[in-house]
Amino acid sequence: MIKKLFILFVIARKLALSDALKIISKFHKPPLIIKIFLSLFSISFSKNNYQTNKLNDEEKLCQSIQEMGTTFIKLGQFLSTRPDIIGENLSMQLEKLQDRLPPFPINEAKEIIKKNLGNGIFNTIINFSEPIAAASIAQVHKAQINDEGTIKDVAIKILRPNIKKTFNDEIDALMLLAYIIESFVSKTKRLKLVEVVFLLKEITNHEMDLRFEAAAANEFSENTKNDAGFHVPKIYWNFTSEEILTLDWIEGISIREKENLESKKINIENIATDIIQHFLRHAVRDGFFHADMHQGNLFIDDNGQIIPIDFGIMGRMDKLNRRYLAEILYGFVQRDYKKVAEVHIVAGLVPNNVQVDELAQALRSIGEPIFGQSVKDISGGKLLKQLFDVTEKFNMQTQPQLLLLQKTMVVVEGVARKLNPNTNIWETSKPVLEKWLKETKDPINNLTDTLKDSAEVLKKLPELPKIMDKANQALTFLASGKIPQESNSYSVLNEKKEEMKSFRNQSIIGLLLLVFIGFIVF
Repeated sequence: MIKKLFILFVIARKLALSDALKIISKFHKPPLIIKIFLSLFSISFSKNNYQTNKLNDEEKLCQSIQEMGTTFIKLGQFLSTRPDIIGENLSMQLEKLQDRLPPFPINEAKEIIKKNLGNGIFNTIINFSEPIAAASIAQVHKAQINDEGTIKDVAIKILRPNIKKTFNDEIDALMLLAYIIESFVSKTKRLKLVEVVFLLKEITNHEMDLRFEAAAANEFSENTKNDAGFHVPKIYWNFTSEEILTLDWIEGISIREKENLESKKINIENIATDIIQHFLRHAVRDGFFHADMHQGNLFIDDNGQIIPIDFGIMGRMDKLNRRYLAEILYGFVQRDYKKVAEVHIVAGLVPNNVQVDELAQALRSIGEPIFGQSVKDISGGKLLKQLFDVTEKFNMQTQPQLLLLQKTMVVVEGVARKLNPNTNIWETSKPVLEKWLKETKDPINNLTDTLKDSAEVLKKLPELPKIMDKANQALTFLASGKIPQESNSYSVLNEKKEEMKSFRNQSIIGLLLLVFIGFIVF
């Protein structure tokens, strides 16, 4: 516990030194106890290192968080997915947070490879480069390996030294702070701060096991191997471990380099269309999609193929939710609001006592204004957000998978629009949705029969599929902020709460002592 208190002291110094709290306060008012706590720590500082008149509030916030290191970067990224907690405005600011840190030395990288893969495999790696890119959790090197007699250019992703221990120590300290706040500020209990921090810990620890990312990339590759114009890099399992991920090196142009793409005679309008269609295809056809498709994670090769990278965050949807998604989107395309309403009721997403016509009227209030907008202003992602907001009034139980998908859709549409501002989302989406719905043969009727045959399906619909592994649960929980009570994670969380409860009074005394010591030492 003393260790946690000391880490809290260090964290408080970081926050006090930065402008983070001041900037965040403009978007979301923090509890008074936080303001007082950090104000005490800021007394000893003569000037603020982050102050600059050249940056706007958004840039200052991102800079402050980045300077505070891995834990805060991940916390910022996580909170960007929870507008229900921090508000829409602050959520939008945090979405622009860049995950970049200085690299660690190449010699340390080599030692990590030796420790994980052994000297024998390490000695087969040639032309191992200096770091190409460095993020908060890992960095990437270019190298060559012998793959069954063929020399292959590869990217080797390596976890930062001791990153797991550093992150878990800091996140446990933040969990203690969250518990103290909830104990003394009753209004904060509804925010479930302890659960939020605990979920961040669960999710990031899975991200720190690169075998999970390798497995996700491998599954994604198998699902998309016949998709023309889309290619997932190959995973090399003999060169992959918990701390090492090796995959094909990508020779391509970043999708953010629009002028460079045009100079290569690549049709960027087609690419814009393909990005949206591939994403929808993966979501509705496979139920498994890349949930972090921003510009930095997409490349285009000389053949015009889209090549994604970074498979740490993937989204998964069961077949019932895929049908739901396809039906509502296609229903809006067709302006058939009654059909969309029927899908909600049949699937049990709203209570069966809801009147179809009333729900259809509410849905019409969403759809009709959209069709009055210009092509460039139409967004499927924003449509889903409005849908969730409206249907909440009819007691709809929003699916966490759909929340993650909605946020990803906004990002994908943004990428497409930067390539071609006139991309028509509806016209682009229509053929993918039509094809899948045709192949599933009248999903509404099938859905109705399924639900009639199994009342249990209806009862379990709002819950996560039990067959989903723990890693995928964590990624889905990211969007929902909920932990199933029957899960191991729930038990661990309760144990931590009991531990923190036992030491709460001692913690407060300890924190005050540390503040006093801080004034003397610093």
